Amino acid sequence: MVLWLSGSSPLSAQEAVTVQEVLADPVLFHLRQITLKGTVRNVHPLDPYEIPAGSTCYGGYLFNLEDDTATLSIAVPGLCGVPMVKDPDVEDGARVAVDATVQAPSHGGYVLSFKGAKIAMDQEGIVQAIANRITPLAE
Repeated sequence: MVLWLSGSSPLSAQEAVTVQEVLADPVLFHLRQITLKGTVRNVHPLDPYEIPAGSTCYGGYLFNLEDDTATLSIAVPGLCGVPMVKDPDVEDGARVAVDATVQAPSHGGYVLSFKGAKIAMDQEGIVQAIANRITPLAE
């Protein structure tokens, strides 16, 4: 029974979840690490931004991950406190697996936007995943 529960959970980081599954019930995935697979679209580097603790973060970027079911916004946080110039780790059209933490709307916290870190209340309705690791997929 224990093996069945841990091995078949849709929230397991080892099994890829579809974007549509996340969008259909984001609260189920809120603050859970999942794996998504798809194609990178619309990569946008972020200008340096300040986090509430007062540090400035550099090298962050946003992109959309598109699979056969839907598209999800992915944020890659910058490195805080270390001024640097860094290109995004992904290119438009690349096939990747993303280990990410989902942030459901209306649960507080922050989301990354083109204007830096924003309180999630300003972005209600936005489901965003924060990338922890991005791995290229073989073609």
